[in-house]
Amino acid sequence: MNKSARSQWDFGELFLPEQTRKVLSVSELTTQIKRLLEKQVGLIWVSGEITNLRAQSSGHIYFTLKDAGSQLSCVLFSRETVAHRELLADGQKVLLQGDVTVYEARGQYQLIVRAVELQGVGALQAAFEKLKAKLAAEGLFATERKRSLPKYPQRLGLVTSPTGAAIRDVLHVIQRRHPGLEVILAPCRVQGEGAAAEIATGIRRLNELAASQPLSAPDLILVTRGGGSLEDLWAFNEEEVARAIFESGLPVVSAVGHEIDFSIADFVADLRAATPSVAAEIITQAAFASREFVADVPALMQLRARQRLERARERFDQTAHRLHLAHPRRRLNELAQRIDDVMAGLLRQARAGVREQWLAWQQLAARLGRVRPSHQLKQRREVLTLECRRLQELARQRWQQFQTAIQTANARLRLLGPEQVLARGYSITTDAATGEILREATKITRGQRLKTRLKSGEVRSVVGD
Repeated sequence: MNKSARSQWDFGELFLPEQTRKVLSVSELTTQIKRLLEKQVGLIWVSGEITNLRAQSSGHIYFTLKDAGSQLSCVLFSRETVAHRELLADGQKVLLQGDVTVYEARGQYQLIVRAVELQGVGALQAAFEKLKAKLAAEGLFATERKRSLPKYPQRLGLVTSPTGAAIRDVLHVIQRRHPGLEVILAPCRVQGEGAAAEIATGIRRLNELAASQPLSAPDLILVTRGGGSLEDLWAFNEEEVARAIFESGLPVVSAVGHEIDFSIADFVADLRAATPSVAAEIITQAAFASREFVADVPALMQLRARQRLERARERFDQTAHRLHLAHPRRRLNELAQRIDDVMAGLLRQARAGVREQWLAWQQLAARLGRVRPSHQLKQRREVLTLECRRLQELARQRWQQFQTAIQTANARLRLLGPEQVLARGYSITTDAATGEILREATKITRGQRLKTRLKSGEVRSVVGD
């Protein structure tokens, strides 16, 4: 018994305050944990690999984010506007932003995703697909714009690293198949930061050389490098390189990586080769085949000679034409022609003036002829005759109309007249003195003299009793 009790019935506190237990329900505990997580952790970024991805018919996506030591349940609701939603897949490495909370129904903490960023190869692949779709929509991959390669190129513009394996493979194939092919190297880096800009610059420099020095310019351009990972080959997936290939005035061959590697440069180029060696074989194919068909050489030499002669003839014709244009006699001939044109113009103006005066005189004569008194009297007399005839015809028509109206009125009067009533056996009784028609018997007085009209004749009478 507690010592603080003051009587035998006062037992005091049976349990000390520190011994009292606070019991929570599962829901209360889960709610407190949820509030604590949302308050203390809140919106965070988490990286990991996606697994167990499930897309529900409602549009919500459920998946687990894991790493080597743990895993986290995640949910991406359909109402959230999140980029790269369609690229989420099992095995994808991602960087997620979201709110940490607790799903109370299962007592499980989870991440409500607000943003998604792809990592590693996934991010590069997404950027690749996005740029590919953009350039395809602009027509950079169109088949109709791709050009055929020259059959017998004399010079090849090579855009690659001067220390890589690709240049050794290309030069080895050229030396073996077409030793006479000149190679103009535009050295550049083929991977790492700034490589894309150097590749694009190399393509543009070769095009500038073709514009400024046509006789020593390359006939086509080969853009190449050896195999590697997607990150290593990424310089050839940059938009700057694609634009440079698209704008190139020279045909471009792209040979990037191995046979299974495809880059944006491959889609834009006029021809895609599986490897650098294959590209060199394609470029030297005609020259290599010509070894077996020597008969083509004379024709090619004749073609080259004919082209040189044609170019020389064109230059000669242009020079002669310029001299002809600058000759003094041409200027004198032009002045003489101008004088002839002016004289012809003056003659035309004189003839036109005379013609205008003649037409004006004829119009004036016609006007004077129209205003002669005899002519006007004749016209007025004709008008007066026509008006008299019109008035006579109008009077005759009105007279006929009046005759018809009178006949119609007479017929109506005959039909409405008392003679028609009397003819049917009726009679009309009037006061003999006043002639007033009598309609009621009550108004007749004794001794009144009456006159009754029949169809034929009258009867006179006196009213009696």
